[in-house]
Amino acid sequence: MIDALFKHVSAANEALWGWCVLWLLVGTSVGLTVLLRGFQFRKWRTMFAVFGRESESVRRNGLGISSFQAFCVSLGARVGTGNLAGVASAIAVGGPGAVFWMWVMALFGAATAFAEAVLAQLYKRRGEGSFFGGPAYYMKYGLKCAPMGVAFAAVLVLNQGMASHIVQSNAICGILGERTGVAAGVTAVVLAVLAVAVFFGGVRRVSRISSVLVPFMALGFLALAAWVALTHLGELPRIVELIVSDAFGLREVAGGGVGVAVMQGVRRGLFSNEAGEGSAPNAAATADVSHPVKQGFVQALGVFADTLVVCTCTAAIILLAETEDFGEGGIVLTSRAMAAHLGPFGAWFLMGAVVLFAYSTIISNYVYGETGVRFLTQSRTALAAYRVLSAAAVLSGGFVTLDQAWCAVDLTMGVMVAMNVATLWLLRGDVKRLFDDYIAQRAAGRDPVFDPGILPERAGVLDGWEKA
Repeated sequence: MIDALFKHVSAANEALWGWCVLWLLVGTSVGLTVLLRGFQFRKWRTMFAVFGRESESVRRNGLGISSFQAFCVSLGARVGTGNLAGVASAIAVGGPGAVFWMWVMALFGAATAFAEAVLAQLYKRRGEGSFFGGPAYYMKYGLKCAPMGVAFAAVLVLNQGMASHIVQSNAICGILGERTGVAAGVTAVVLAVLAVAVFFGGVRRVSRISSVLVPFMALGFLALAAWVALTHLGELPRIVELIVSDAFGLREVAGGGVGVAVMQGVRRGLFSNEAGEGSAPNAAATADVSHPVKQGFVQALGVFADTLVVCTCTAAIILLAETEDFGEGGIVLTSRAMAAHLGPFGAWFLMGAVVLFAYSTIISNYVYGETGVRFLTQSRTALAAYRVLSAAAVLSGGFVTLDQAWCAVDLTMGVMVAMNVATLWLLRGDVKRLFDDYIAQRAAGRDPVFDPGILPERAGVLDGWEKA
C-alpha cells in the first residue's frame, strides 16, 4: 500500500513540476527582473552596503531580530544538504549541464527572493517579542484572500515543519551510521532531544544559534573548496567548458538531455536557494529594518551566496574528482569526490559538514513552520503541539527511507511555489513602488525610511509599520 501511494505521489510530483511550477517560477523570475530593471545585475554595491549597515538591528520597536540574524536564519535553511546531496543529485540525473541552469535560476531567482522578502516585511505583524510575516500574511492582507493564506500556512507547516525535517534528519542518521556505525534510531533520538531544546526557545534562540553556526560552517566549507580549486587551477577552465557544453551541446539536444538538465537545475536549485518557494520570507519578516527594501537586498544576496558560491563549490569538487561516473547521486557521489581529493579526511570532513548543514536547516525550517502555525491560530497549546510534532518529524528521520521523505517534500514544495509566485506577480505593484521609493531616497542622499503613507490604499493593514 505504501509503495503504491509512493508511486502515485511521484507521478503527481512530475506532473506538478513539469506543467505548472517550472513555468510559473521561471516566468515570474524573469518578469520581476524586467520590472525591477535587473537590479541584481546592477546594484551589487548597494546590496553589500545595505548588508553592512543593517548587520545590527535598529531596534526601533524593541521587537524582531537584526537583519543579519534574519539573513543567517534564512541562509541556515538554504545552506543544507541541498548544497551537498542536492547538487550531486542534479549532476547525476541531469549531467554537469544542470549546474549551469542552477546558476541561471539563481541570477533571475534573486529578483523573486527580493520581492517575497519586501512583501514579507511590508505586511509583517507584531508578535510576542518579535515580528512575524511571510506569504500567508501578504496573501491575506495584500491580496485580501484569507482562505489562500490559510491554505498556504497549512502547507508551509507540513513542508517546513515536518517533511523537510525528515529529509535532513535522515541525512544525518545515514552518514553518521556509515562513518561511525551508530544506529540510525539512536542518532534520531539525540537529534529530537536537541531539536526540542531549541524549538521551545522560540525565534530568538534559533536566530542566535544560526548567527554563530551558519558563518562557521559556510566558511569552513568554502575554505576547503578554495583549497581544492587552488590545487586544480589548470583544470578549472575545462570544468566550466564541461558545464556549459553539457547545458547546450548537440548530443544533449538530440537526446533530450537539455530538458532533463533544466528541470534538475531548477528543482534542485530551488530546494537549495528557496527563491520563490515562500519559506525564506518568513525569516525576512522577523528583521527590524527601517525600509522593507533593505531586507529584500539582503535576502537576494542569500540566493547568490547559496547557489553561485556554495553550490558551485560542491559542483567543482565533484567534477574535479576526475570521474565520469555520476550514476550514483546524492551524498554518496559527494563523499566519493571528497575522498578523491582529501583521502579519508575528506569523508570525515563531509560527515561533519552534513551534520552541521542539516541541523542548521532543521532549526531554521522550524521558524518557518512556526510562522504558519501563528497565522492559523494564536493558541499556545497549538504552538506547543507543533513543537512536539516537529521534533517527532526529526525523530522519524531515522526510521523512513529517503525517497519517501523526498516525495513529501517535492509535493508540498511544488504547491507552495505555485501559490507564492502567483501572489508575487499579483502584488508586483507594491514591490515596484517600494523599490522606486528606496532608490529615490538613496539618490537624495538619505538613509531610506519607509513611510506607510506612500501606500494609502493599504492603510489599516500594515501593522508592523503603522504603529511604530
